[in-house]
Amino acid sequence: MLDRAMDILEHNGAVDLDAQEAEWRQSGWTGHQAGAATGATVGTSPANSELGVVATGAAAAPVTGQTAAATTPSRTGAEEVIPIVEERIQVGKRDVQRGRVRVRSYIVETPVREQVTLREEHVDVQRRAVDRPPTDADEAFRERVIDATEHSEQAVVGKEARVKEELVIRKDVGERTETVRDTVRRTEVEVEDTRGTAGSGDVTGTTGSNPPGTAASRAVDNTLGTNISGANPNKR
Repeated sequence: MLDRAMDILEHNGAVDLDAQEAEWRQSGWTGHQAGAATGATVGTSPANSELGVVATGAAAAPVTGQTAAATTPSRTGAEEVIPIVEERIQVGKRDVQRGRVRVRSYIVETPVREQVTLREEHVDVQRRAVDRPPTDADEAFRERVIDATEHSEQAVVGKEARVKEELVIRKDVGERTETVRDTVRRTEVEVEDTRGTAGSGDVTGTTGSNPPGTAASRAVDNTLGTNISGANPNKR
C-alpha cells in the first residue's frame, strides 16, 4: 500500500519538503517560532501554488471576488454574531381609480307640424226687394235690434309629458384573484470547519482558496480513500 502511494506521489509531481525548505530559507524564510507570545512576528514563507499554500507572515489579502474572513473573538467567552435575516412578503390592497362613466341629461327642442281643421262664422247682411202685405209675424212698425255675432275656432296647443324610457345607473361589485410575483431575500450561512486539517497552524489562507495538502497527496486520497493530505478528516 505504501509503495503504491509513493508511486502515485512521484507520478503526480510530489515535492521533497526538505529540499523545498532549504530553498525557502535561501529566499529569506525564517521558519515558524513555536510557543511565541501573542503579537510576536511569525516567519514568512513564499507562496507555492503546487503545495496549496500562500505566503505566511503578514495577513494575506483576500482574493478578489471573495469575502474577507471574520475576525476571531479576542478573549475567552467573547462571541461574534452573524444575523440571519429573511424577508417576508406582505400583500395588501389599495383602491385605485380605473375610470369613470358620466351620464348627462339635457333638453333638445325639435320642431313639429300638425294639421287641424278650424271653423269660422261670417255674418252676411242682404237686402231683398219684396211686395206683400204685412202679417202679424212682421210686427209692423216695432223697433228692434238684432245682434249677429261671428265665431271662429283657433288652434290651441297643449303639451303632456310622458316617460317613455328609463336610464338606470348602478355599480356591480365583482372579485378576481390575482397572483403577485416578487422576490424575497434571506441570509444563508456556510460553516467551514478546518480544525482537523493537518498543518493548519502553519498555513495562512482560506479553505476555499488553499485546500489542505498538495495536488499529489489529494490525488492519493481520492484513489485510496486515505487522509494523507488532511482534506478528508473522516478518513484514516
